[in-house]
Amino acid sequence: MYITISPQKQGGHYPKSSADFVSYLEKENAEEVLAYTEYFFNHDHDEIPATQVVQKIDGNTAKLKAKEPKFYSIIVSPSTYELQRLQNSSKELKAYTRELMKDYVAAFNREIHGRPLRIQDIMYFAKVEHQRTFKGTDVQVRENQPYAIKILALKNEIRRIKQGRSAGDLKSLIRRVAQLEQQAPHQQNGKRIVQGMPKAGNQSHIHIIVSRKDASNAVSLSPGSKYKASEVTINGKLVKRGFDRDAFYSKAEQTFDRLFQYQRNYAESYKARKEFVKNPNGYFAALLKLPANEKALAFKILSKAELPSIPGVSINKAQIALRVFKRLRRGAEVAIKSSSIGI
Repeated sequence: MYITISPQKQGGHYPKSSADFVSYLEKENAEEVLAYTEYFFNHDHDEIPATQVVQKIDGNTAKLKAKEPKFYSIIVSPSTYELQRLQNSSKELKAYTRELMKDYVAAFNREIHGRPLRIQDIMYFAKVEHQRTFKGTDVQVRENQPYAIKILALKNEIRRIKQGRSAGDLKSLIRRVAQLEQQAPHQQNGKRIVQGMPKAGNQSHIHIIVSRKDASNAVSLSPGSKYKASEVTINGKLVKRGFDRDAFYSKAEQTFDRLFQYQRNYAESYKARKEFVKNPNGYFAALLKLPANEKALAFKILSKAELPSIPGVSINKAQIALRVFKRLRRGAEVAIKSSSIGI
């Protein structure tokens, strides 16, 4: 389970309206990717139109400054193994989202009118999406890039020959292009993975847009707070503040496991990813202490993770694997970092 929380920006600035972001989240409906329409939903209602989402979010920004985010984006990306546990991705991910947002509320160290924050106090809208495309930052695209550059150069040469602006062996160049296409290290369904290519398999994930202000438009709620829990005096009044991201991420996994009776392997836990970043040796030692069947699954999960491939390295060999994990530490830091907010 990967969860990111980020304030939405456009060109380094916070937009005044959520319209562009909401429109982006409607892309699968606009492109008719699905045979049905995926609507926005919140804690109490389904089939909420996009226009209503924009109206509600944009109308809930009282006293927020131009340099403050008006809303936050939460992206929840279940793993392949987690998705395999679901019977109906759309229906069950909606149910999970509603439980997840209770965990989100519980992570705040805030009170409203002297009482703890409740789910009714936040304004959010969510949407389940079912398609992902490869980005330029994905390891598959980056490691295929040297081949892409060579292929582009050859295709440009082929075009010049066809246009009579150059001379050369056309058939030989075409064969070389075909060879490079096959030699690229990352393939999907027999084709070289490129930026913009839809990812195969179940890619269901959740987008959540949550207002910076509470539902009454009176209290500012920032999951980007640098405090987990503290108190500060404002206008002579003691005010609680803070958001515990560690608690939120951990509870999000526990909620998924409880709802769907999912047996989480150590290698796919938030706790393990944190250990990987902070103490690779300790992480690896914990893997080796797992029972044989769990250890086997852990290495299977790691072998299928979207991590850089290292030719000639077998991930199931202890000493070599430790060296691999250390090399991948920087990639893991990026994977678990929650945009500009972090852990």
